[in-house]
Amino acid sequence: MSRVTFSRRRVFTALGLAGVLATGTAITVAVNGPESSQAATTSAATAASDVSATRAISCDTKKGGKPFYDGPSASKKYDSRFSNSAALPRLGSYIPQGIGTWWNWSGSKNLLLVAMYHPGKNSIIVGIDPATNKVVGDVAIAPTHAGGITTAYGWAFVQGSTNGIRKYKLSTLAAAMKKSGTPYVKAVGSERKVYGASFLTSYGDSLWAGKFNDKGRDKMYEYKIKPNGTLVTVNRAWEIPTKTQGLLVTKGHFIFSTSYGRKNLSNLYVVKRGQPDLDKAKLSCFRAPALSEGLTEFGGRAYLVFESGSYEFRSDPNTKNVITRLHKASISSLTGLV
Repeated sequence: MSRVTFSRRRVFTALGLAGVLATGTAITVAVNGPESSQAATTSAATAASDVSATRAISCDTKKGGKPFYDGPSASKKYDSRFSNSAALPRLGSYIPQGIGTWWNWSGSKNLLLVAMYHPGKNSIIVGIDPATNKVVGDVAIAPTHAGGITTAYGWAFVQGSTNGIRKYKLSTLAAAMKKSGTPYVKAVGSERKVYGASFLTSYGDSLWAGKFNDKGRDKMYEYKIKPNGTLVTVNRAWEIPTKTQGLLVTKGHFIFSTSYGRKNLSNLYVVKRGQPDLDKAKLSCFRAPALSEGLTEFGGRAYLVFESGSYEFRSDPNTKNVITRLHKASISSLTGLV
């Protein structure tokens, strides 16, 4: 995927951000950062323009003490809920994006799958055992931004193009994951065209996928998963927060990871399911460290991945938080906020 260079100028349409943050209170100003992991879909000409959501949502900005991660505290709510998990591999060559869970991939063993990319090269899927935090193996796939990955019904679903979802047979993926090196795995058939595949996840027999938008809120759709890997669209759009990079779905909640720019903190939104309009939904929002990406669930915990520890960001002093590990939190500590 081609690289896009963005202006480092940030525009604030209503408030002086530094003054607002100094109060330690919730703010509703929209921020335009210098770049995003999904920014390859956004033109350089518009990246530096004013950003203002149609309707603003207040996010808790109260800081914690010294955090367990690099850089300043994102928020007390984040610091009191999340902790370090597995180290992310291959950060010197790849940028992590999506994360998913593969239950019983080898007997009773499970994997966290982290999808990573490098512009102009094949992307990779890395398997991490959540019981040991050790890397089991990795495989190569055709180039993609790798914004989302999930498994269901014997298939792995991965972002292909900006508006496409690929599928891979888990049996083929398992055999390749057990081999030495980084064997190449080919997708089955052509990608499924969708409204947006910037992020994706699954819950039960449903896959959810949506479109990243740094200018305002956008949409995601639900797709019913058939045993043969076919995705059937449910004709109902769900509003999603501005700059959504990742999603975790539970029985009663959506948890969104949103970020844009290495200088800017991320947000986590916990939204009660049932209402497609965010302004009518019950929700809670709080700050997270910079450059958050995908989310997944395993063992009652949410696992969150960051791109900030990769070669693209870690040596830049402008990167607010350099994070080289997964972070985890109990699902109940998040859903309990709403």
